Amino acid sequence: MEKVFSTSPHLFSPLSLRSVTLRNRVGVSPMCQYSATDGLANDWHFVHLASRAVGGAGLVIVEATAVAPEGRITPGCLGIWSDQHAEPLARIAGVIKHHGAVAGIQIAHAGRKASSDLPWKGGAHLSDAQGGWPTIAPSAIPFGGAWPKVPRAMTEADISRVQSDFVAAAKRVLAAGFNFLELHAAHGYLFSEFLSPLTNQRTDQYGGSFANRVRLLVDTTRAVRAVWPDHLPLAVRISAVDWKEGGWDSEQSVALAKLLKAEGVDLLDCSSGGVVLDAKIPVAPGYQVPFAEKIRRGAEMPTATVGFITEPKQADEIVRSGQADVVLLGRQFLVNPYWPAHAAKALGHKLPPPPQYARAW
Repeated sequence: MEKVFSTSPHLFSPLSLRSVTLRNRVGVSPMCQYSATDGLANDWHFVHLASRAVGGAGLVIVEATAVAPEGRITPGCLGIWSDQHAEPLARIAGVIKHHGAVAGIQIAHAGRKASSDLPWKGGAHLSDAQGGWPTIAPSAIPFGGAWPKVPRAMTEADISRVQSDFVAAAKRVLAAGFNFLELHAAHGYLFSEFLSPLTNQRTDQYGGSFANRVRLLVDTTRAVRAVWPDHLPLAVRISAVDWKEGGWDSEQSVALAKLLKAEGVDLLDCSSGGVVLDAKIPVAPGYQVPFAEKIRRGAEMPTATVGFITEPKQADEIVRSGQADVVLLGRQFLVNPYWPAHAAKALGHKLPPPPQYARAW
């Protein structure tokens, strides 16, 4: 792994994580498209992700992909709970790599936020009559608002099953040809619900103390790392803070990062929020960057940052100043699949275009 404090990289420097090298530090953040049928990827996902690889991204991460049917956020979310799901994802991984990017995928379980409608249909919890399904969580606490379903508190048998689902998903991801894997432990989904004292009120070995609340994520990470090849990088996305008093905070994030690093995690993808409905989040350009910097320095491990990063100079300075090693863009890539090419030009770097586009690049 690259020694993150020994050089002064910039946005278009390569980054090596185990045997995998990103051609630059610009990544496509995993963005749900809510466009699958029965969890299966289709032409929309192929075009959406392939175009960002063609556009010059160093890393392209497929959206939150559910390890079990119950773990989907919506009926339109991708899944990886059967070999059938791996087949169309393999086509996507292949085209991403063909165009020079690292093919990544995020695997996930939505916990109490599952069984929701598509965002453009309101996004509220679906009733049984609408095709919804029962949800599970560490504790029987509803999210609230338009998501009133009371989840079933998970038994230890449920916990064991979910861990097995993540391990099976990792094996399928590997068979599909992906060379970067991320576990989704952010935004109020299942792992995040276990981490936060606001959503985890268990009294067994998975609740209460910090060590107990992180147990599910750490144990699952260890199990996934055991089947994910040693030469390939493993990442985890977390919500660095809950943005509510009494919730998960950045000090706990640093402590968790150290534990995950010891389990073979190579990159911590630092986001925030999503755990509770009434969080007060001071959204502004780059508002989550300080979390990536604090974790990077506190745990001495590479980090990725997200959150309203739009300008090339802004993204470049994040890397140059050592705040993060990778800049993941979401909305900007939706607006412009070729953002890396334009950013490289603005920053005085050369990003070789596909020959088909050379006349206009």
